[in-house]
Amino acid sequence: MNILELSEQEIVRRNNLQQLRDLGINPYPAAEYPVTAWSTDIVKDFVDLPIIGKDEEGNDVRETATPENSPIVSVAGRIMSKRIMGKAAFAELQDSKGRIQVYVQRDAICPDENKDLYNIVFKKCLDLGDFIGVKGYVFRTKTGEISVHVMEMTVLSKSLKPLPIVKTDAEGNVFDSFDDPELRYRQRYVDLIVNAGVKETFLKRATIIRTLRSILDNAGYTEVDTPILQNIAGGASARPFITHFNALNQDMYMRIATELYLKRLIVGGFEGVYEMGKNFRNEGMDKTHNPEFTCMELYVSYKDLLWGMTFTEKMLEEICTAVNGKPEVEIDGNVISFRAPFRRLPILDAIKEKTGFDCDGKTEEEIRAFCLSKGMEVDETMGKGKLIDELFGEFCEGTFIQPTFITDYPVEMSPLTKMHRSKPGLTERFELMVNGKELANAYSELNDPIDQEERFIEQMKLADKGDDEAMIIDQDFLRALQYGMPPTFGIGIGIDRLVMLLTGKFQIGEVMLFPQMKPEVKAPRDKDELFLEKGIPAEFIPILRKAGYNLVATLKDENPAKIQQQIIEIIKKYKLEVEKPSQETIATWTV
Repeated sequence: MNILELSEQEIVRRNNLQQLRDLGINPYPAAEYPVTAWSTDIVKDFVDLPIIGKDEEGNDVRETATPENSPIVSVAGRIMSKRIMGKAAFAELQDSKGRIQVYVQRDAICPDENKDLYNIVFKKCLDLGDFIGVKGYVFRTKTGEISVHVMEMTVLSKSLKPLPIVKTDAEGNVFDSFDDPELRYRQRYVDLIVNAGVKETFLKRATIIRTLRSILDNAGYTEVDTPILQNIAGGASARPFITHFNALNQDMYMRIATELYLKRLIVGGFEGVYEMGKNFRNEGMDKTHNPEFTCMELYVSYKDLLWGMTFTEKMLEEICTAVNGKPEVEIDGNVISFRAPFRRLPILDAIKEKTGFDCDGKTEEEIRAFCLSKGMEVDETMGKGKLIDELFGEFCEGTFIQPTFITDYPVEMSPLTKMHRSKPGLTERFELMVNGKELANAYSELNDPIDQEERFIEQMKLADKGDDEAMIIDQDFLRALQYGMPPTFGIGIGIDRLVMLLTGKFQIGEVMLFPQMKPEVKAPRDKDELFLEKGIPAEFIPILRKAGYNLVATLKDENPAKIQQQIIEIIKKYKLEVEKPSQETIATWTV
């Protein structure tokens, strides 16, 4: 990398890196560093030494901490602050659990005559963001802070880029915060380092997944893996991503759901199976949707929707308690309770309750006319089920704050769902709404192969009308059903949505380590060849770019004296071994 492409701080850090190597110190050692303690554990386990008397002011005087009477620990972490005070210094190390102060004394880490480890390495070569390992004894400072008195220090990794320095004053006001969402998501590694609480969100996410997996495993269900690349994008109504399989010379789909493969396993004799993995839907991106998302789908033989609602209530109550210590969570001023039982409301009743319009018994044309009368954007490609779905999304979905099972969906909306046992035209399906968003979707699964084929055919008619989210007929799945599938309950839960709920986050990017982002926009820059064609020597191209001339066209009609002055300043600043060009030469570049 050309030195002119680096910032001043990056140049300083690279010089420090070289100085470490000149001292015979490997800034990236291969050997294991034996960590014996972590920051939060050191503070939690600390025990003050015995009181041995009183001072002149009557305060307790404790025994002086030494390596003989205090715990010896080895800690490793990133330097987050450093305060040099002559022959001693304080630094703050950040490890995977938190932060701990370390006290570095010159003669303690340099007991011999050579004091380079302190005077050069620690004071001059180590920058904020560098990793070090320290071994020492734990003590409490005069100001009461539990710290590590360093006896040995090891350089573990040199940081070449400076961290954003987030400052907090005595009143708790934060300055220079690293809070731009796009930058935080794009550079999550920096976000995790400098912003307190970010890692906690993802630790909670891990707890949610671990608890969910434990519940399902303890219930006797088997976790499985099914294909991500599929011949048919089935199991949901969504637009798929398409890729090409070179070995087979055919287009393939990234899966939009795991449903149809999991049901094949139920046909094959598994009593209960689940999968926790990624699905991909080539649709919009917003604060609650990401094209790549994590979903858990569960299928259990011989169970129905009523059993499923009870199981879901207990499962979510247990997960919420595991994460937050109680079955409630506060979001935007609302206390949401996951205590069972949840409210249960048929979807057509919900629409009638919110709009006054009863969809029951209405034709597709009547429902479309009502949607148009409400100013909704609908068209002829939308069938009855899609129109009802649009109505619910427009007027109802956002109003259900407390967990609510929306049930009894029309058959047109549910091509994979068993017909309702007592209500013609409806299906045994629920969607769980929490805080105005869908959290789970569940069915008493359709296991009649003839009925299933007829519903697939109806979906294909919608596709012919232009609905690019209609399901494609999966002939192999139909064949599997013909071998017989027992009565089955199935549910899908969006893990990202669940994490948002239980951590109080409003943007899906806050609970995904690396959400999808638009490509990073970089300033346009001409290739070297265009500068060379202009007669500009190669050694001046990076200098001109440093001065802001990334495009040859930006040189046109510029003042040669101005350009010369900029070049001279850069040559001096970076101590470049380049002769300054004459104004006459520069004038030929500006034509």
